[in-house]
Amino acid sequence: MVEFTRRNLMATSVAAALGASVGGVASAREVDDGDTPGAPSVNGTIERFASTALGAEVTGPFVTQGGTLIFSLQHPSRQNPAPFNRGGIGYVEGYDFTENSEFDELSIPNTNEEQSEVRVGSGEYTLLAQEGDDIGGNEDLGIPVTPEGVSVDEFAAPRYFDLGFTPDTNQFVATNDDGTEELLFTNFETSPGNVTRMPISQHEDGSWSADLANTTNLANTDELRDLGGTRTNCYGDPSPWNTAISAEEEYSHTRLSLTATTSEIVEAGTGVGYRGAAPFWNRPNPMAIGETEWYEEYNDGVYPQGAFALGGLELHAYYLGADPVDQSDGENTTTPIGEGYPNPYRTGYIVDFRDPESETTQPAKYWAMSRGAHEAPDVQEDERTVYVTSDGDNKGFYKFVADASIPSYDDPMDIEGTLYAVEVTNQKAAKEKPPADVDLELDWIELGSASNGEVESWIAEYDGITQIDYLESHADTDWEEDLPTALEEADREVAENGNEDYISDGDIVEWATQHEAHGPDGVDEDLRRVPFLETRAAAKEVGASVEFRKSEGIDSVEGAEPGDYIYVGISEVNDGMTDDEGDLQLDRVDGGLVYRAEIEEDYDISTLEPVIVGPDATDPADVANDALVNVDNVFVMDDGRVLCCEDADQYGRSYPNDCLYVYTPEDDENEADDGDGEDDGDSDGDDHAEADGNGQRGGTRGKGGDEDDD
Repeated sequence: MVEFTRRNLMATSVAAALGASVGGVASAREVDDGDTPGAPSVNGTIERFASTALGAEVTGPFVTQGGTLIFSLQHPSRQNPAPFNRGGIGYVEGYDFTENSEFDELSIPNTNEEQSEVRVGSGEYTLLAQEGDDIGGNEDLGIPVTPEGVSVDEFAAPRYFDLGFTPDTNQFVATNDDGTEELLFTNFETSPGNVTRMPISQHEDGSWSADLANTTNLANTDELRDLGGTRTNCYGDPSPWNTAISAEEEYSHTRLSLTATTSEIVEAGTGVGYRGAAPFWNRPNPMAIGETEWYEEYNDGVYPQGAFALGGLELHAYYLGADPVDQSDGENTTTPIGEGYPNPYRTGYIVDFRDPESETTQPAKYWAMSRGAHEAPDVQEDERTVYVTSDGDNKGFYKFVADASIPSYDDPMDIEGTLYAVEVTNQKAAKEKPPADVDLELDWIELGSASNGEVESWIAEYDGITQIDYLESHADTDWEEDLPTALEEADREVAENGNEDYISDGDIVEWATQHEAHGPDGVDEDLRRVPFLETRAAAKEVGASVEFRKSEGIDSVEGAEPGDYIYVGISEVNDGMTDDEGDLQLDRVDGGLVYRAEIEEDYDISTLEPVIVGPDATDPADVANDALVNVDNVFVMDDGRVLCCEDADQYGRSYPNDCLYVYTPEDDENEADDGDGEDDGDSDGDDHAEADGNGQRGGTRGKGGDEDDD
C-alpha cells in the first residue's frame, strides 16, 4: 500500500488526499474540531438495526416490495471467521419491513465474536452469494474477464480492491406480480467495474435463494464492453421506468487537487502543486504517482487527488482487450501499453441497464448527466430530473433535466437535456451557525445543454490514446531507447503543462470566460464539450460550490412527488466544507450529517435541511457509540423511514464496526395537510405514508387527507 505524507495545505490529511475511504489505509485526519454545537443530534429518532462484520461497510440497502431487507457485506476483514471473511450479498430472513414498524434495537458489538459477524436486531442475516462463487460458463461471481475469457485477476498490476470483494448497491426488478421472483442487480466497486444480474426467488417460508447458474457478470457482455466498460460501480437507483441504474465512482477523474482551480494554474504558469490524477491516466504504471517519492519530486509534495483510483486501470485495459505487454516474471513493469488502452472520458457516468429481463440487457451510459466520482443518482418521478452526488473531497452536486421523459426516447443517444451544478448562496449564515442549525440555500448554475449522442461524439475523438502517446507527446527522449529517462521527462512535462492529448487548461478557462460573458449557450461550438467531459473543473471555474466532502447517499421514496423529500448523506463535514474559503465554511463535524430537501413543484430543490448530525471526532464512547457516524448509502422506505448505512472511522467508539440505522423523522402533527391546499407550517415533520396495498414503495404520499408532510 502506498505511504502518504502530510506536506502542506493541499494535502491536509490522508482522507483529504484520497478523497474516499480505501480499505487498508489508516486515517491520519487531524481531530482539532472541538465541541461543535448540535453534534450529535437527530430531528427524530435513530435505532440501530444491524452491525456488519469487522472491516466491512454496510452497503446496498434495499427493501423488496414484500418487505425483505437486503444489503451487502463489502470488503470484510479476511481474518473474520467464514462466511464473513468474503464479500457477499445477503438478506434479513424472518423480519418484514412492510408489515412491521418495530424491531429489537441491536446492542453494540462488544465481543470479538459479535464484531466478526453480521448481526441484525430482528430476524437473521443470510448470505445469498459471495465473491468467487461459480456462476457457470467458466466465470466467478463479480470477476471480469478479458475478451478471450481470462480472469483479469491473473495479471500483475496495482488493484483497486480485490475483484469480487466489494459488492455495493442492490436493486430489484420484479419478474412476477407479487415480487417473489426478482432479478437482483448488484454493483461491484472495483476496476474493471462490474454489475451482476442474479435471478432470486422467495419461497413460501419467506426464505430466498439465488440461481447462480443463470447469474450474469454484465461486465463480460459485448454490450457493456462496447461502451468502454465501467469502473468502480458504487451505489445506484431503481428508475421510475423499472430498470436498474448504476453510478461509476470514478475518483481518478480529478484533474485538480482539492481546492485548486484551472485558472490558478494558468495564472501561475505551471500546474505543479495543483494537478490531480487525471492528467496521468496514460502514464505507464499510473498509480506510481501516488508514491511519496514521485509527488515530492514532480508535484511539489502534493499528493495528486485521486491517484489511488488509478489502481486497476491497467487491468481495465486488459479487460478491454489490450495486450498485457508490461508483464515480466509476474511483475508489472513500465513498458507502455498500446492499442486498446481505455479512454478516460468513457468512465465516470450514470449507467442504465435498459430492457433488464432480456437475454442481453442493453446498458446505456448517460453521457450528458456529468462525469465524476458519482456515488449515486436519484431519478425523479417526472422521469426528466436526476440529482447526482459525488464522493470524495471538494466535489460538486449536480442536476440534469432532460427535455422530455427519459424513457420516451427510443434511442438513449437521442436524450437531450441541461446540466447544472449547485451553488450554496447563504454563505454568511452557514459560516455563523453550527451545521445543525443552518439550512443550506441552493441555486443551480446552468453549465450547458447537449444530447447523449453529441457528448459521445466528443468522447470518441479521444479514443485510441495510449500509454505510448503519453511518452511520445511529452518526452524528448525516445522511450524505446531510454524508457526511464523518457518517463521522467513526460511526468515533469505533464505536471507542469498538463496532458496535451486531452482538453487543455486553456480550453477550460476560455469556456468559463465565454460562459460568463455570453451564458452557457453562447460559447464556441468546440468548447461546448468542456462541462460534460471535465465537469468538476468547469463547475469550479463558474462559481459552483465544489466543496462537498464525501457527498454520498441520495434517495427519495419511490413515487415521490412535490412535497416529499430527497435525503442526502454527507459522510464528513471537514476539509473543503470547513476551511476559510468558498461558499461553505461550516463548523467541523467529522461524523458527517444527513440533509433533506423538499421536492418542489417542478422537481427542483432549493434548500438542504439538516436532520441528522453525527458526532465530533473528539466525542467519547458514551456519545459516539449510539450516533450515526459517516453516513454512506441512504434508502427511503415506503413509510418515510430512512435506512442509513455507515462507512465509518471509529472515532471515540468502543467498537470498530459499521452499523445500519433506521431513522424515523420527527412527527409534527401541525404539518398535516388539512386538504384545503394551504401550507400549514414549516416543513419539520415526517410522512408516515402507507404502502399501496401490495407493498410497493410509494402510494398515497402528498395526496392530502390526514397524512403528515415530511
